[in-house]
Amino acid sequence: MKITYLSHAGFLVETSKHRIVIDPFLTGNETAVHKPEDLACDYVVVTHGHGDHIGDSVTIAKNNNAPIVATFELALYLESQGAETVAMGIGGAKTFPFGRIKWTIAHHSSGIQTPDGFLYGGNPAGIILNADGKTLYHAGDTALFLDMKLIGELDPIDLALLPIGDNFTMGIDDAVMAIDFLKAKHAIPMHYGTFPPIEVDPNEFIAKASAAGKETTLLGIGETFTIG
Repeated sequence: MKITYLSHAGFLVETSKHRIVIDPFLTGNETAVHKPEDLACDYVVVTHGHGDHIGDSVTIAKNNNAPIVATFELALYLESQGAETVAMGIGGAKTFPFGRIKWTIAHHSSGIQTPDGFLYGGNPAGIILNADGKTLYHAGDTALFLDMKLIGELDPIDLALLPIGDNFTMGIDDAVMAIDFLKAKHAIPMHYGTFPPIEVDPNEFIAKASAAGKETTLLGIGETFTIG
């Protein structure tokens, strides 16, 4: 399984036969190097309803005839925007041609901003993605929570993608603790540096995680990590 960092909380996941895009916030994101038309994929996954996670999901889905996998209320909204969707719920799992997705809780919010105000976007979430014998955890936007220990017990995690930007999500110290809770073999930081409120030094996360005996990688935007 290969993971390419698209910026912010966005990733391209490549399995042996399929490509999955997660939270592709590209348009209007000054840190992104990809454009929506650059991405070929079979599925899109959106963790919650904020604009920096819905991002270009509908455009990418339409360009590729790819369904968007999302929680129920968010899937209804994305379907109203013309996308094909697969609606799921937190705690639920489903097998796809590439493998399995299970939705986890995330402590955050999920309003969908529209020209007329905010719509209810359902609950924010994270995902466990199992494919090719590997397990990836994308935490979505979340605070640290004790049930991360249960997530790690139920699914031995090869790679955790964790927000570190603070302010809207957990910060560096909590993210280091999250690796321990999850018992993740490896972690990559995300959701930092895109705009001023989440400006943090990711190298501090790498250093503190290393001091705690945790394996981490700092991916530059457009760089790829292979789960060994």
